[in-house]
Amino acid sequence: MNSLLLTIHILASILLILIILLQKGKGADMGASFGGGASQAIFGGAGPATFLTKITAVIAIVFMLTSLTLAYRAGHRSFSSVMPASAPVPVEQKAVNTKPAAQPVTPQKAAGSKTSAPVKTEAKPVAK
Repeated sequence: MNSLLLTIHILASILLILIILLQKGKGADMGASFGGGASQAIFGGAGPATFLTKITAVIAIVFMLTSLTLAYRAGHRSFSSVMPASAPVPVEQKAVNTKPAAQPVTPQKAAGSKTSAPVKTEAKPVAK
């Protein structure tokens, strides 16, 4: 259904462009008054102006209706999938090799002290 609407929409837009380009503008008679003899050569007198105006109105209505329909259908699209709806499969994770963390370098070791005993810090009790 969407492809049919889209095809009609594209054809209506191309026809609308072509029909608008076929119509003569308001200043087209100015060239005829200065010697241009082809002002009414294609369609004749006042007949094609009303005919082209009516065709333009009809195609413009078709264009607007297809625009609104395509916009509505795009906004209210049902989200379906070819994949069956099932519960997600749990993923097993491998255990990471846990090595003991490296001892942090204390300022005494970094300064080149010769003591290799670790620095002891006492935890102070927290008053509640």
